[in-house]
Amino acid sequence: MEQKILEAKGICKSFHDPITIPVLKDINFSINRGDFVSITGKSGCGKSTLLYILSTMDTDYEGDLIIDGITMRGKKEGELAKVRNEKIGFVFQFHYLLNEFSVLRNVMLPGLKSGKYKDKEVEERAYQKLKILGIENEALKKPNQLSGGQKQRVAIARALINDPIIIMGDEPTGNLDKKNSEIVFDVFKELAEVYHQSLLIVTHDNEFAARTHRIIEMEDGRIV
Repeated sequence: MEQKILEAKGICKSFHDPITIPVLKDINFSINRGDFVSITGKSGCGKSTLLYILSTMDTDYEGDLIIDGITMRGKKEGELAKVRNEKIGFVFQFHYLLNEFSVLRNVMLPGLKSGKYKDKEVEERAYQKLKILGIENEALKKPNQLSGGQKQRVAIARALINDPIIIMGDEPTGNLDKKNSEIVFDVFKELAEVYHQSLLIVTHDNEFAARTHRIIEMEDGRIV
């Protein structure tokens, strides 16, 4: 039996300003453990809006979002923040690393915040994640000493620190050249296929999307 990690059931979303404009219309799909899924579509089709809802940042929608078997409807902000910190790893187009901290410390931050493990343990886990991504030798450098591709791998390590059930990416290769985009793709592929990590990636890069396990293509707020 496939383990369902995330399920969108009839998700609809409208903006009201001042007239009502539907942005998402009846979105239904699910993601299983180890799935590597991309969401594609033209600018303005609703991809980022959908990701915002799926990541529990936006709670103003109709329908239901189920993460790890639990509905997110009606949950308080504190509960959602806990879900985001423990169950979802985020990788953005910009890596948002803090230059005042070492690479290792940057990766540790969400782990320290969760309070689940002692500091020493978080440090060991962070080092393990950097090792999986082949950049453990950069652990003590500052982010501004790294290349763009290395920074994005640090951001992926940080997303993995709390062993999330799903990693969500918003254009994670959007700022990278072809070579570094390839490296990041290969990292994601390995995470899915070797470590059974679920991934949901919004991307404009059709070559990237074509090589994922499944493409969810959007047009005018619907899945086509």
